[in-house]
Amino acid sequence: MAEITAALVKDLREKTGAGMMDCKKALGETGGDLEAAIDWLRKKGLAQAAKKSGRVAAEGLIGIASVPAKAAMVEVNAETDFVARNEQFQAFVSEVAKIALHVGEDVAAINAAPFPGTGRSVAEELTHLVATIGENMTIRRARVLAVPQGVVASYVHAALKPGLGKIGVLVALEGNSEAQALETLGRQVGMHIAAARPEAVDINGVDPSALARERNVLAEQARASGKPEAIIEKMVEGRIRKYYEEVVLLEQVWVHDGESRVRAVLAKAGAKAAGFARFQLGEGIERQGSDFAAEVAAAAGAASEGAKAS
Repeated sequence: MAEITAALVKDLREKTGAGMMDCKKALGETGGDLEAAIDWLRKKGLAQAAKKSGRVAAEGLIGIASVPAKAAMVEVNAETDFVARNEQFQAFVSEVAKIALHVGEDVAAINAAPFPGTGRSVAEELTHLVATIGENMTIRRARVLAVPQGVVASYVHAALKPGLGKIGVLVALEGNSEAQALETLGRQVGMHIAAARPEAVDINGVDPSALARERNVLAEQARASGKPEAIIEKMVEGRIRKYYEEVVLLEQVWVHDGESRVRAVLAKAGAKAAGFARFQLGEGIERQGSDFAAEVAAAAGAASEGAKAS
């Protein structure tokens, strides 16, 4: 019997995508024989994850969990929208959001955390879920916001269940107002952020590289008019103010009335925006086009080859 070393377990995990405990058990059951262990995992349906791990996962759910003055938001991706309606998947996303509340927003730390009631880590539970449901899945990102005095309100657009949907927003508000009033305002701000997509809380928070890029574009556009440089500078500054109104939360027009500025709404309520996070499912993921006819043909071809081989 071969010695079951950490390196052997690691090798089996890389080859199969199965969880560490499942790999240890497989090697124990097969006397440390790597190939036999692979077959053992395949027979148990635990090696399917490796085959699916290269497929694009851009669907799934945004999940939010909160406690007083603190909230966490996670994005867990799957391959199809159908999985988002699977109760096992929904329960997993909700639990991962709760775990993020305690371990923070580092995805590696979340994956390493124990998954309640299973004896597995979050990463191992995800691998098990992949094998069970049959789609590639991944925990993509997480954010955690907290305030010393105030609330971290949340908003989920078109929620499938409380705290689960396709667009999620966290809003950290500081203030001395009654908590319920701040929660209500925070939810309204969350709705605003979901619709208006700000990039920073205030002007000082705007990405310097994005601002420089915008200035450069605006300056070139102004120079095309043939006006003197002194005039061009004034034109650019005027357009930069307009740019701030588009990307800065406090400078945006409040979507709920179409005329107030967000900063005025918050000032009237005695609240300060300490931060926000907005997740939209699959944003930034390059989705692959699907040729269904070609997939069917490929599957039929594979089945035909399999029949010939047998």
